[in-house]
Amino acid sequence: MNDSTTLAAYEKLHARAKEIALVEGATALLNWDEETFMPRGALPFRAEQLAFFSGWTHRQFTAPEVGDWIKACEDHGFAPDSAESANTREWRRSYDRATKLPSELVEEFNRTATLARDAWAEARKRSEFVHFQPHLEKLLQLNRQMADKWGYVECRYDALLDGRERGALASELKTLFAEFRPALVSVLGPAVERSRSVSENFLEADYPIAAQQAFNREVAEAIGFDFNAGRIDTATHPFCTGLGPGDTRMTTRYNERDFTESFYGVLHEAGHGLYDQGLKVEHHGTPLGSACSMGIHESQSRLWENHVGRSVAFWEHWHPRACHHFPTLKKFSPEQIVRAINRVAPSFIRVEADQVTYDLHIILRFELELKLIEGDLKVADLPAMWNEEFEKMLGLKVPDDARGCLQDTHWSLGAFGYFPTYTLGNLNASQLMQRATQDSPQLETELRAGRYANLLGWLREKVHVPGQRHAPQELMRRATGQATHSEPHLAYLRRKFLGA
Repeated sequence: MNDSTTLAAYEKLHARAKEIALVEGATALLNWDEETFMPRGALPFRAEQLAFFSGWTHRQFTAPEVGDWIKACEDHGFAPDSAESANTREWRRSYDRATKLPSELVEEFNRTATLARDAWAEARKRSEFVHFQPHLEKLLQLNRQMADKWGYVECRYDALLDGRERGALASELKTLFAEFRPALVSVLGPAVERSRSVSENFLEADYPIAAQQAFNREVAEAIGFDFNAGRIDTATHPFCTGLGPGDTRMTTRYNERDFTESFYGVLHEAGHGLYDQGLKVEHHGTPLGSACSMGIHESQSRLWENHVGRSVAFWEHWHPRACHHFPTLKKFSPEQIVRAINRVAPSFIRVEADQVTYDLHIILRFELELKLIEGDLKVADLPAMWNEEFEKMLGLKVPDDARGCLQDTHWSLGAFGYFPTYTLGNLNASQLMQRATQDSPQLETELRAGRYANLLGWLREKVHVPGQRHAPQELMRRATGQATHSEPHLAYLRRKFLGA
């Protein structure tokens, strides 16, 4: 096959990918609207819209000619380090995975997830799992069907996990978490003891939503989020979604007695948003214009939220501006605020958990959803199992379903295999921050002065710009010198919470 024929095949692939990306961007907008402004009566129609678009994009990508174009590019063999080679490799991987699913199954999954999300929100509001149970049962059935069609070597869960974290296996996660969990627990006891002098409601006061919005935006803009290409809205469960070049949507939720709930929600989602805004616009619609994995994406949110936003350096710089927006904070020093926001104590809600207990929440969810997918746990038994395991792990009796198994939206989306990427993100964040500090010795001084450009620039180069050029573990090796491991994160926790 000559060069002109191969070039034509690649250009056709690229054009098809761009068309699909346009529709996926519109679909993401419909999802965002459902979470923010859509009237509830529109739900049945929205479910049909999302089902239709998912089926359309699936058929466009799995069409026989797409396979022919990929084969033509593979036969030609682009230069190994070229954009064409990386895109072709990832298109092949996605094509082989997608062609195993019939469009009808894809449509049914998206329709079911749209309806389930609304049922979950209502069940959570009422704190009654039984109203969500039939939806979760159907989503599990569909996930198992998809896993069986994708195929797997060890277990069904691997097929689901691979769609979010390329190359990851449940058995490897079990090993990682088995080593990580006792190390976390060894930090937890002393960290809780050191936090006893700080009351749970230490910062509680009146924080008007308008003031929270102003402070949140000011800080998000300072770390690099471009509000000409993004916005913040309100949702039940905070999230960030990139709709396409120049359009990244964040959401948060507000507590007028606790400004930190919305503030750290925004810092977290801004980390995701910075990643989306850092992808190369010219590669939009291709693998090189897409995030590497969920574990890499989560590293960005955890890095900005925790390593930057919960540090002494951060609050020494931002204390005057926080007091400007929230005059009640004037009675607290930066050090007092830092102790309060880094207070360690087991709690029920994952998104409000401290840095030490957070990954225990994730390990619990991983273990439960693995049992659900593999058929070792019935949906009807989930609340009781959750409550039992939660008490063993964190020492608290779960008072109701809303603060138990209904607190997260992920299972209502059918997003199994998602939760472990949060802990991978935590580990990646510590590893990346450690290396960024080594590469830029002046970084701590810059952060203390509220200058974030060099840190963002380092992350742009090492994480954002490559897109899917590298698999997750290869990206981490290139950025930090090692694949993901737990020691940098454990060292960070010991240093921060134990002074070790």
